[in-house]
Amino acid sequence: MTHYKPRTDLPTHEVFNQSEVMTGIDFFSADTILSDAIARSPAQSHAQRLSEFGAKVGSEEVQTWGIEANRNPPQFKPFDRFGRRIDEVEFHPAYHALMDLGLSNGVSSAAWTVKEGGHSLHSALMILMGKADDGVCCPMSMTYACVPALEHAGWTRDWVAGATSGMYDRRFLPKEQKTGLTLGMAMTEKQGGSDVRANTTKARPLDGDGEVELTGHKWFCSAPMSDAFLTLAYEEGDERLSCYLVPRWRPGGTRNTIEIQRLKDKLGDRSNASSEIEYKGAWARRVGEKGRGVRTIIEMVNHTRLDCLVGSAGLIRQAASTAIWHADRRSAFQRRLVDQPLMREVLAEMAMEADGVMALAFRVAEAFDKAKEDEHEAALARILTPLAKYWICKRAPYLVYEAMEAHGGVGYVEEFPLARMFRQSPLNAIWEGSGNVIALDVLRALARDEAAREALKAEMANAAGHHPALDERLKRLGQTVEGGIGEADARRFAEQATLALIAASLIRAGLDPVADAFIARRIDETPVMLGAGSAQIDADTLIDRARLKV
Repeated sequence: MTHYKPRTDLPTHEVFNQSEVMTGIDFFSADTILSDAIARSPAQSHAQRLSEFGAKVGSEEVQTWGIEANRNPPQFKPFDRFGRRIDEVEFHPAYHALMDLGLSNGVSSAAWTVKEGGHSLHSALMILMGKADDGVCCPMSMTYACVPALEHAGWTRDWVAGATSGMYDRRFLPKEQKTGLTLGMAMTEKQGGSDVRANTTKARPLDGDGEVELTGHKWFCSAPMSDAFLTLAYEEGDERLSCYLVPRWRPGGTRNTIEIQRLKDKLGDRSNASSEIEYKGAWARRVGEKGRGVRTIIEMVNHTRLDCLVGSAGLIRQAASTAIWHADRRSAFQRRLVDQPLMREVLAEMAMEADGVMALAFRVAEAFDKAKEDEHEAALARILTPLAKYWICKRAPYLVYEAMEAHGGVGYVEEFPLARMFRQSPLNAIWEGSGNVIALDVLRALARDEAAREALKAEMANAAGHHPALDERLKRLGQTVEGGIGEADARRFAEQATLALIAASLIRAGLDPVADAFIARRIDETPVMLGAGSAQIDADTLIDRARLKV
């Protein structure tokens, strides 16, 4: 937030050598890395739309909404003042303003409503939305991701229409009375976590096509004011999980018996409510085949995993641009920070990694865009998604920390953006499968999905011949895939494969100076910290690509 003509000539000292607030910026057009990614993607025709949204997100008003929504977290209201059960969550007006901004600009719906490049467009919109607030991206992501899962049932058309309406309706009413809908997901339980087959929630069949009553609980249910949730339960007489849509309202117009127990007190993601819930005879209806619940809901999970990796790529990108913004405007020891050799090394590597993860993230989004018409791209999406999620999401906390350190002490202060970014940074590595779960998913895909295995080998082969160190890495990875990978080696393979894929994505994008630097500092050399490599890199080009052009 900026203030009109603050005093700088104080009685004891003059205030100078300070940076500036990053507002009044078109976060799309000013961002070379993001705008370049879109220019080479299937969403290239949507650049003007993204520029308009980027300007809105970069306005002081919207940036202030993000601050206020996190400063004033949601509040759980189990009862009204007369003691009647309501199970509602109240949000600050800034949260609703952010939700309206995102949904009305297509963050959740664009992938399903535009003719070309929908997932690439969605990914760019999600990255831009995160520059205002990452918390609201959670309900927007789940609303986007529910669509392919809901298409497993013909009776869900009204739900799909509401989720893709491009409208935000904050009112807590039955869907028939609303102009737009948001949807969520509730899978994990106390005893199982990621092991959803350990769930104990039961579904008792009712008269009707797939209608049931649910009894049980869910340990994590984010955005509990969503209009409905996809959930997993065991139907009576079946040892396999089924998938159900559980609305907040029963068909007759009464409140469904989904009881919120409490809201989680989370490290970050403060604007977004995450809850514990119990189903006490809650009405639901099956989506997809009985006993095929995991296969049905995995469609949603794959799309939320895309958003996890895209969101973390955006956070890494934001951290790099914020650090460079500060270093351009702050001096120490008679020189700007950006002109000091050691700081340039750190910033150049930060920028290099931001460019790399953005290139890979949009390669994954492109595979999603092409998957329906191209079996190779569909197979590639299946294997790239867990690989990219593993590395990009786990890399975010370290890179955000380095951006914080580049600010010095003010980076650790709540008034500056890095504190909130740092608290947010671990989340996507945990959501939708933490590191071990994702690494093991990679192994299963390679073992069971020959098309995915061949697609990965082909994607890597396209980068051969660019650099001897990369060629050697690609050769070893190919041998590892053919020879089989043990569980204990899953993380090692995921890391090495994703670093090679980042290099391949940069080469494919024609970003040779960035690719050369990345291969030199992350594949040929393997320093633990930023700025600790010895290979020569083009710091000027790397930093300038990551610098916002304002």
